[in-house]
Amino acid sequence: MDVELRQLRCLVAIVDEGTFTDAAFALDVSQAAVSRTLASLEKALGVRLLRRTSREVTPTGTGLRVVAHARRVLAEVDDLVREAASGHARVRIGYAWSALGRHTVAFQRRWADLHPETGLHLVRVNSGTAGLAEGACDLAVVRRPVDDRRFESAILGLERRLCAVAADDPLARRRSVRLADLAGHTLLVDRRTGTTTADLWPPDSRPAIEETHDIDDWLNVISAGRGIGITAESTANQYPRPGVVYRPVRDAEPIAVRLAWWRGDPHPAAQAVMELATELYRTG
Repeated sequence: MDVELRQLRCLVAIVDEGTFTDAAFALDVSQAAVSRTLASLEKALGVRLLRRTSREVTPTGTGLRVVAHARRVLAEVDDLVREAASGHARVRIGYAWSALGRHTVAFQRRWADLHPETGLHLVRVNSGTAGLAEGACDLAVVRRPVDDRRFESAILGLERRLCAVAADDPLARRRSVRLADLAGHTLLVDRRTGTTTADLWPPDSRPAIEETHDIDDWLNVISAGRGIGITAESTANQYPRPGVVYRPVRDAEPIAVRLAWWRGDPHPAAQAVMELATELYRTG
């Protein structure tokens, strides 16, 4: 027999109220219904949960553990209901490394002015869908094509590719670099979320590849002079770091910044998010 939420609510109500009579009043049901519901829960679990005397009702040892679990389950269900019903009340936007780059602050401030009824939360999740597939966000800002058919996406704008090098690297003295200038270096890449692969170079002149998994690791290795990175210009805006210099890569294609959402189930605020972000990229 499956355990039902009404059974867990009944158990918690009995423990909190202290008697079957008071629990029935709190749940707005009859005392007989409380007794039947508790009995069905004990039968489903195969254990005794409460000790009943003429004066009081107390949990058994097992009952105490079940009540603790029941409280957590009921709290999670309440959160689930609030989440599903939030609608226009909140929008969570996931990103892997750098949100909207130099437009991030302007986006947050203008959103608060234009849509005060909808709270905005930026969530950093270093996954291929920036938390969308994991349920950590409602919309996601991504910087590589979304190939998963579960999702749809639209381009918000374009960003230049920059090369990140140690401040004492000879390349740091240049105003810009070319891809050929980087071939002899070790290139740091994040295969889950990164925008750069060795395919940017011809097969006979590709740099050595070293994998990294987080923006802080990436910056630490670069600042130590043990590798270089190529990234969207938004990274330079979000993560200025002593010891790291960013230089434009003149002959590399720009990176498209996309907004992604669940196919057939966009968040109610998706269109407004897209319009504001697109305007910032177009005018900024």
